[in-house]
Amino acid sequence: MMLYDCRSAADRDRGIAAAVEAAKNGELVVMPTDTLYGIGCDAFSSAAVNSLFNAKGRGRTPPPVLVGSRHTLNGLVLILPKAARDLADAFWPGPLTIIVDHAPSLQWDLGETNGQIAVRQPLHPVALEVLREVGPMAVSAANKTGRAAPLTAAEAQDQMGYSVRTYLEAGPCLDPVPSTIVDVTGDVPRMLRAGAVPLEKLRDVVPDMLGQED
Repeated sequence: MMLYDCRSAADRDRGIAAAVEAAKNGELVVMPTDTLYGIGCDAFSSAAVNSLFNAKGRGRTPPPVLVGSRHTLNGLVLILPKAARDLADAFWPGPLTIIVDHAPSLQWDLGETNGQIAVRQPLHPVALEVLREVGPMAVSAANKTGRAAPLTAAEAQDQMGYSVRTYLEAGPCLDPVPSTIVDVTGDVPRMLRAGAVPLEKLRDVVPDMLGQED
């Protein structure tokens, strides 16, 4: 278990390399995103995803999948709805999570997905560097179920301990507002969770977007 302070250039390079190696070896890493600190692993490693569930201490609720490039989304779906493409173009990288039907050919086991996944490209340089090297990662908030989400990697380390191989510290989350979640799997896109991207901005891109109360 190692914690790297990514506010130092030398430590950042070592930390990102260590996180990439750990994830590719099926181990867990903690890294900053633009909304909170996440605990993540290679989304295509069933053993690593099980380790994530065990570290969190929860059931097999599917974690979101983070990607390092907008174009990665194309490879995760059979057909990309226009609404998903337009929203990703407008708000990625950023705090918008999009629920899509994933391609049935994908060899992964993320829990009880019912054929759907929540995908996001975070706006944080450390996370993006890791994701671009590792590929899609299953990432959940870096807290034990029932405990507060940590605002630093050190706080995450206090909760997760030796279940995580590499911790990447980038300082406190200054504005830990959760991502907005939208579902584009139905006939009409719908916002499922209010968050950092308000409904009005979503409707600027997808005018028929339904709100939580619609």
